[in-house]
This record gives sequence, structure tokens and C-alpha cells, in this order.
Amino acid sequence: MKIIHSDLKHNKLKLRIEELSDLWFLSQIIEPGDKLTAKTERKLILGSKEEKHRVKKIYLVLTVQVEKLDFHDYSDVLRVSGKIVQAPEQVPLGTYHTINVQPGLTIQIEKQSWLDFQLRQIREAEKKPPELLVIVLDRDEASFALLDSRGYKMLSHIKGNVQKKRYTISNKSNFYSEVISKLREYIGRYPVWRVILASPAFWKEELLKQIKDTELKKKLTIATCFHTGEQGINEVLKREELKQVLADARASKQAALVDKLLTEIARDGKYAYGYRETMDAIQLGAVDTLLITSKLMKELRSKPEFLSFLNSIRAAESAGAKILLLDSNSSAGKQLDGLGGIAALLRFKLNR
Repeated sequence: MKIIHSDLKHNKLKLRIEELSDLWFLSQIIEPGDKLTAKTERKLILGSKEEKHRVKKIYLVLTVQVEKLDFHDYSDVLRVSGKIVQAPEQVPLGTYHTINVQPGLTIQIEKQSWLDFQLRQIREAEKKPPELLVIVLDRDEASFALLDSRGYKMLSHIKGNVQKKRYTISNKSNFYSEVISKLREYIGRYPVWRVILASPAFWKEELLKQIKDTELKKKLTIATCFHTGEQGINEVLKREELKQVLADARASKQAALVDKLLTEIARDGKYAYGYRETMDAIQLGAVDTLLITSKLMKELRSKPEFLSFLNSIRAAESAGAKILLLDSNSSAGKQLDGLGGIAALLRFKLNR
């Protein structure tokens, strides 16, 4: 995503959509009541009542007042629907239209007011943090995950044909060769900046010995974990030695904050979770960090209390709170959804 023009005095931002991941950010930022302007395709009916009508598709610039958004992770289009409030004279105002937002399109978003965390979301998308590949393995299994600005996604899991009691050099070499081949495949497919290689015991060092490519080795950072599979991936994200490497990876920050929240809950410390309790904490000015999931945001948009919810976020920001939006498809987002989709780390403990 790229900011083409910023006019925050009039609450307008013009953006160019560059990647599919930009659509996720926009689906969390665009809200009912916003005005969205873009070049779009619309059907026009030509001819008078006496004449035979003809339908013609044309491209033109329209502005709609947003009422509904439709976006799925497997889709490459964000559909934004609402009433037309500005258009060329041949298009009647007040009729409905859907703008298909996709990579390559330039759009303008106008809000009544922008929240600080929404502007940070856009700047984060504009920065395009580097992608990291994480591999966790043991003697005969390896899992691959890709970390990007949204969190992480599992890519694959491979299992080698290595028998525990007859651990032959041949089988061992074949398994490592398969892991290295998969590693090269993903580095070629994705713009991977760094590879995190983790394992229990000495398996990571054994694999490292098999890699002869000096340039490939430069991309590798070694870490320790005690599990494999997705559990191992989550463990790697929280490792102390990886904080510097993953400093720009949103997934690591989210995992660490949710982990901290769960620790506070376990010891009955400075926390709030669930909608009502978190709103009460905001009113008390107690919130240091507010965590919200994309699932909850989507649910609230269709409810009458959404405006009140946004006002509460503004109040939290005014009191100095940091706001973080978590993707509900990420591990941290799923954990937070299990707590009601919203929680807060507090400045002081609440009386319960």
C-alpha cells in the first residue's frame, strides 16, 4: 500500500493498493459511514422508455457512503457497498453500487475522523515489513511457516522415512535433503529476508552441516524449541534470542502481548478482558494496551453500539493507550477471540 496524498485536515487519504495483504488492512480500517472514492465499472441503461433499452458497461469515478464490506482471506477482492453520494450526471445519486477494491486500484477514504491506530495500520502496511520463514524440526519431521505483516501462516509439514531403531545415514541424509529442497523452494517463491531454524536438541545443527551454500547460510538464525508443528512455531515467536530478528514482525509482537495478557490473568494481575469489563477499564483510564481482534471489529460494525465502541477507542487513545488490532486467523488472534475478542493490559489493577 502507498499513500498518494494525505489531507487529514479534511480527513481524506488517497491510497494505491499494491498487494493482496493490503486488502486485509483496509477491511479493518474502512467502516460504515466512510466515503470511498474510486474508478469502478457500472452498468448504464441507455435509451428512452419508448426505445428498446440497451445496457452498457462503463468505467467512471464514483463515491459511495459505505454500508457493507465483504472480504475473505481466500479472495483477491474487497467488496465495498453503499449509496452513491458523488458521481457524473448520468449516474443517479442515492442508488447503490459496489466498488471492487483490488491491487492496482487507487482509492480515497474520507472519514468523519481518523483514529491514531488506523493511521498506524496504514503506515505499517506501507512499510512492508520483511517476510520471515520459520522451520521447526526434529529427527524426522519439519514444519514450515511464513511470517508477514499480518501474522503467520503454516506452509507445509513433511515427515521423513526415518525409523527410530534403525536410524541409517542414508535415511537421515534423504530427510535433510528434502528439508533443504523445501527451504530453497520457499526462498525462491517468497521475498524471504531471514530464516529462523529451530529444533529440540541438536537437529538444527545437524541440518546446518548439510547446507553448503554460503549465501543461504547467511539467511539462517538458529533457535531452540521444545516442540514441533504449530506449537513449535508459537514457541519460537516468544524466544528471547529472536526478539531482535523478529522486531519488525507483527506476529511476534502479538504473540508476546497475548502471552503477557494470559500471564496477568493467571496471577490475577493488571488485566481486563471481554467487552463490558474492557469498556469499564477504558472509562477508568486504566488501559495501557488495548487488544482487539478483526472478528470482533467485523461483528460490531453491524451493531448499533459500533459508534459508541469507536468513541471508547478514541477515549483510550486520548488517555495514552496503545491500540493493537489482531488478525483472528493468527494464533494470537484465536486466543484473544476465546476471551471475547477484546482485552487490555492495564496501568493498575481493577477491584473485582
